[in-house]
Amino acid sequence: MLTLSRRHQTTVGLLLVILMAATRSHHFPTIQNILPDASWAVFFLAGVYLRPAWVLAALLGLSAFLDFAAINWIGISDFCVSPAYVALVPAYAALWFAGHWYAGRYSFKPATLLLLTGSAFIGTAICELISSGSFYFFSGRFPETTMIEFGSRLVKYAPHGILSMAFWVGFAALAHTLVVVLRNQAARPKLT
Repeated sequence: MLTLSRRHQTTVGLLLVILMAATRSHHFPTIQNILPDASWAVFFLAGVYLRPAWVLAALLGLSAFLDFAAINWIGISDFCVSPAYVALVPAYAALWFAGHWYAGRYSFKPATLLLLTGSAFIGTAICELISSGSFYFFSGRFPETTMIEFGSRLVKYAPHGILSMAFWVGFAALAHTLVVVLRNQAARPKLT
């Protein structure tokens, strides 16, 4: 099981907040051209590293605030804000719970990479289905909805979310490995 001290959870939490604020889709176009949106990965990684359940609510509030600020202060289009916007709550929660599930099975062994990959993929797939499905069927932006068109839209747009998630979770796994290896080396007794 993966457990961090309160100090380390605070550090990770602050890093995740900064990452979401810096990369949330279309809020900062120059950063968006370089780095993919980390929002989905932030929810997943918060589930992995941060124990308190209130973190999920705080991140939901942060994502809504960032969208509000981008629309009202930066002039970003409000096209994605619709009655379906509320479905982001269960979509993002699926990511958080997938990360939380993985944290309960974590051990610093290569075998858990399969669990990490699987939980991240399943969480991402559920998030994609909920967020895209609710937007397509309930936003009011599409007058004629069909399962065939929804399927074609999933095929078109889902790979971007999966690749963004893979990029950030892969980066986090590498950073995690580096931190554990360095910590273990520092903890070894010195031979004199």
